[in-house]
Amino acid sequence: MPAEAALFSVYDRTGVVELAQRLAADGMPIYATGGTRAHLVAHGVDARDAGELTGFPALFDGRVKTLHPKIFGAILYDRENPAHRAEADANGIGAISVVVVNLYPFEATVARDGATFGEAIEQIDVGGVALIRAAAKNFEHVTVLVDPDQYGVLQGGVAGIDVATRRRLATRAFERTAEYDSSIARYLEAGLLARELPGSLALTLPLATSLRYGENPQSRAAFYLARTEHLPAQLGGKALSYNNLLDLDATLRLLVRAVPAAAAGVVRAAIVKHTVPCGVAERKDAFEAVQAALGADAVSAYGGIVALDNRVDLATAEALAEFFLEIVAAPDFEDAALARLRRKKNLRLIRYDRRLPERLARELRVRSALGGVLAEDDDPEAAAEAWRVVSAREPNAAEWRDLWFSWDVVRHVKSNGVVIARDGITRGICAGQTNRVSAVRIAGLRAGGFAKNSACASDGSFPFPDGLEEAAAAGCTAVIAPGGSIRDHEVIAAADARRVALVFSTHRYFLH
Repeated sequence: MPAEAALFSVYDRTGVVELAQRLAADGMPIYATGGTRAHLVAHGVDARDAGELTGFPALFDGRVKTLHPKIFGAILYDRENPAHRAEADANGIGAISVVVVNLYPFEATVARDGATFGEAIEQIDVGGVALIRAAAKNFEHVTVLVDPDQYGVLQGGVAGIDVATRRRLATRAFERTAEYDSSIARYLEAGLLARELPGSLALTLPLATSLRYGENPQSRAAFYLARTEHLPAQLGGKALSYNNLLDLDATLRLLVRAVPAAAAGVVRAAIVKHTVPCGVAERKDAFEAVQAALGADAVSAYGGIVALDNRVDLATAEALAEFFLEIVAAPDFEDAALARLRRKKNLRLIRYDRRLPERLARELRVRSALGGVLAEDDDPEAAAEAWRVVSAREPNAAEWRDLWFSWDVVRHVKSNGVVIARDGITRGICAGQTNRVSAVRIAGLRAGGFAKNSACASDGSFPFPDGLEEAAAAGCTAVIAPGGSIRDHEVIAAADARRVALVFSTHRYFLH
């Protein structure tokens, strides 16, 4: 093999012809594996088969093509080591100084609905990962490219690449193989370890976008994302900020219903401020849902994030346009509605995949703590939540509906969290209090007269009767909370004394 060759083995062929032509024009021999070589030759590139280096054809349906000392030696030997050079000469090993590889689409395959286990296994790239790692290890002498977006670095030829650039490319190469291996491990674990969390957690997420700053202007920030296929599309407005992304996530999660069947034909609209719900409503159409959610707490809705689970029509857009909002997110927008909202130049318009809220609800939830990472998910084999009426009076039909709705919302409210709701509209929400009685009192004050004949949901149990007494004083006639307090009997007695229908849940929903 002549000195300083390039090796190509790519699944994504974007830009590969132009890159190969550029290198060939500089006199660099081009070697490539099966399909890549056929593509290059078809476009006029004099590419030689990698088998010319190994003396072997591709074996076992292409599972083995490049795993050979003539290839890996040519990538890995130290050009500045006399013993390495002598050994390469003695064994007829030349030099591969450019490696262009991208991997089989394992992540995209397993993300596809209906993908089989066999299909997934065949998309596990072995030789490609090995080539990338070998080239990245020897970055002092080898340039490794793992993404078409990187091909521009060779615009001036290999001679124009300094070691700092090769090191940066090598860093990205190792990040890519880590992402790839992690996705394979997660996929295999999902089928084998239903009762366990992952044995290790690899947060090797590629950079999706740099952000202007973090929660505050003095902080640096970026958004990292492994899978972009369901990333919401931005249709208008300023770029999303760090806080926007947090709030958008919190708002979309509010669209997930605990009992989806109960919401057939009903539109839900949710408003979030600083990740805390400030208005949620369910109505027969988008216009009414948005109006009700905005009206639930119009003061807090100022500068908030709005999401709904239905298409935005022109009437709904007009209602939204009356408020100052940061984001409007929906699965779709009518053309006229989009045109109306785009007149508000800074308003961020987000179209999301209808399946995204459910995916967010099912994913592993991670956060940093003490220099490490905490992770949790919902155990699929945990006991199902059960409700039990513990008061003398049973809730009536309207109260049952409001109990379900308020309970659906309170699980998204930071603890201690309380939600007061009536007729499918939140009337008072209080989050983040350090005692529960204060949370109920504040929620009641925010609800005002709307609390009459309403339902109250508490994310945790009442440690004393005073929380329930505050709910009753505000006007609530039905209350739901987790059971389990040592004073449950006192809370039940307080409910019966005030003719409040009290329901205990077996589950709590603390949110920190």
